[in-house]
Amino acid sequence: MTSTAAPATQPVRDSTATAARWYPAVAGLAAACTALGAGELTTAALTVGGSLVGDVGSWFIDLAAGSLKDVAVAVFGRHDKAALVVGVVLTTLGLGAGVGLLASTRRWAGAAGFVAFSVVAAVTATSADPARAGALCAAAAVAAVTGAGTLHGLLALPGRGRGANGRGPAQAAGPGRRSVVVATAAAALGAAAAGSAVLVRRTRTPAPLAVDLPATTSGTAVAPSEPLAVPGLSPYVTPVDRFYRIDTALLVPRPDVRQWRLTVDGAVERPVTLTYGDLLELATAAEPVTLSCVSNEVGGDLVGNALWQGVPLSTLLERAGVRPGGDQVLGHSLDGFTAGFPTALALDGRPAMVAVGMNGEPLPAEHGYPARIVVAGLYGYVSAVKWLSRIELTGWDDADGYWIPRGWSKEGPIKTQSRIDVPRAGDVLAPGRVVVAGVAWAPTRGIRAVEVQVDAGPWERADVGAVASANTWAQWRWTWDAAPGTHTLAVRAVDGTGEPQVAAPHEPAPNGATGLHRREVTIRTAS
Repeated sequence: MTSTAAPATQPVRDSTATAARWYPAVAGLAAACTALGAGELTTAALTVGGSLVGDVGSWFIDLAAGSLKDVAVAVFGRHDKAALVVGVVLTTLGLGAGVGLLASTRRWAGAAGFVAFSVVAAVTATSADPARAGALCAAAAVAAVTGAGTLHGLLALPGRGRGANGRGPAQAAGPGRRSVVVATAAAALGAAAAGSAVLVRRTRTPAPLAVDLPATTSGTAVAPSEPLAVPGLSPYVTPVDRFYRIDTALLVPRPDVRQWRLTVDGAVERPVTLTYGDLLELATAAEPVTLSCVSNEVGGDLVGNALWQGVPLSTLLERAGVRPGGDQVLGHSLDGFTAGFPTALALDGRPAMVAVGMNGEPLPAEHGYPARIVVAGLYGYVSAVKWLSRIELTGWDDADGYWIPRGWSKEGPIKTQSRIDVPRAGDVLAPGRVVVAGVAWAPTRGIRAVEVQVDAGPWERADVGAVASANTWAQWRWTWDAAPGTHTLAVRAVDGTGEPQVAAPHEPAPNGATGLHRREVTIRTAS
């Protein structure tokens, strides 16, 4: 009986030893959870709209923006902000697990590790958000005390024991069910605290005012009377919830517009200060304009067309009086972002405005409430400043926007591009008549023609839908008599000046991607 009992008990000893070995890492992870939760809750209680994790992430964006922007957008698209927050949290939890392992043999390492975390978090967060320095430092200190205290308590639970040297746990000591339960509860408590912080921020952050936009007295109709109707084709006007969002704000600024002001200063005769109410009174111009992110890959979805309502920049510049040398309009955001473009482009007749409305409603918070800059024909990185707080007139060489020192071109006119929306890549379709459709854009120049090619065949002219103006994208449609087999579709556009889009492929950096969009589809054999 002895010989048959031994194998049955061996797995129990192995399991206990494994659990004991990894328990300090679990305890460190749980302590990191509580530290994160305590830090977020403290920040939310002391600030309006603040976040310790968010500000650390914002610092990281500023530090590595030039090298990681395209990667983040290419991999995560419009979810790049959420991915960065998750990355910051997972990195913190991983470091917490490492500190837990160190503290299992050197208890002082637990306190030292969390103090080091708090110092790094305080320095980086205050660099990103100097206005909240005191609150962020306090939150980091609370996080350090909470994390270190939680780790010490979890490692000191009854049954943990200590080794012969008086420092580490005894080899035979296992974590025990109670220890695991307490560690799990600590992690849950930290997660709950972080969740509570989100709720506190939402309740304390001012919501956009419920206002009615004024009646428009100038501008262009929102859409053509007969947009193309093709299932799967992008609508002429992009719904707000489908409009892309790419910016450097990890946390969406939510200012209280009762205190918010927009200033126009710099190389001007008369600095101007406007309230939100002032802007609403002046916001009688409405224009449909297609905007595109410079990071948009060929065929990508970081482009959209919306109706923007606001105050022409020419009106504000005339009121301020531009002095000689004010060759650049440099917009400043509440989150610290800046973007600049030639003053002449605000005065050459193209739609260029401080927008307060989007698709007939006040700007959503994610798209720049209470005000943003919209300039037709320019990529967003040189023009589309959201959460606008200041318009500064400067010399062209006297200041650079956020992305220019990071390797992007000083000027950013949108390139002519076209995209296939339907059929989708990989679709298997019946032979015969197949509708191919998509959109093409060249803001300020318009689209003169769109052509489609199947495999290496001739380029065929597509039907181009009506547009409200040359500042918007155009829908296009072509009917194909499809034969069985696997085929590659390609599209190219010609702008309103007669220039075809650049066919040679090039990555987005430093001033926008070029190349032709292609899709591979399969036409099944007729049955």
